[in-house]
Amino acid sequence: MSAEQTLEWKGRTGPFTLHVTPEVFAPTRTSMAVAEALEIESGDTVIDVGCGTGVLSFVAARLGAGRVYGTDISEPSVAVATRNARLLGLTDRTEFRAGTLFEPLDGVEADVVIGDVSGIPDEVAEVSGWFPGGFAGGRTGAEVPVAMLEAVGSFLKPGGRLYLPTATLQDENRVLEAARRVFGRIESIIEKEFPLPTLVARSRALAKLMADGFLNLRQKGSRMLWRLAVWRCIRT
Repeated sequence: MSAEQTLEWKGRTGPFTLHVTPEVFAPTRTSMAVAEALEIESGDTVIDVGCGTGVLSFVAARLGAGRVYGTDISEPSVAVATRNARLLGLTDRTEFRAGTLFEPLDGVEADVVIGDVSGIPDEVAEVSGWFPGGFAGGRTGAEVPVAMLEAVGSFLKPGGRLYLPTATLQDENRVLEAARRVFGRIESIIEKEFPLPTLVARSRALAKLMADGFLNLRQKGSRMLWRLAVWRCIRT
């Protein structure tokens, strides 16, 4: 595994150490917010879509989940998450599989789905360098989350919960329309606002997406701010 580094997760159920490589998406502010939002009951079966290092799978396991399945399109991510599970002593409750969204999980039905998938427009992701391996959220940042929402039905038990982050740094309205179409009522349980890095805020890619009406950012002084929300979506 090339250029492996360690980082300290200081979010919910932490601190604990994670191993990560340059090919693997590291935890972010969004990861921290989703971890805060999670409601896990003892013995729950959990699916973590787009698991990256496995951090949210480990949070779910530490909160009492009975079984956690993490998936990621990136094989290096699956390898890193599997290694992290072993080092954290969580291999008895976590399993990581390579593939697109729910594709590796035929026959699995979950009580909880963690839907923290790539949700940043491809061109913005390229400018930012946030997404190793080129796995971003599609042209407007809505395409991958919408595909996840449209596929979730057969993998989530009736009464099951999906925790969905959205951001004004994507075509958020399209994602929320899909969530309401699939689930009916959804509820925002966390909202936070963050400044964009100057390199991203001044990029042509960002300016074009704003001009086209896909992004809804707020100017505060010299800074451009984006808002993150985490939604609880319950399957009826």
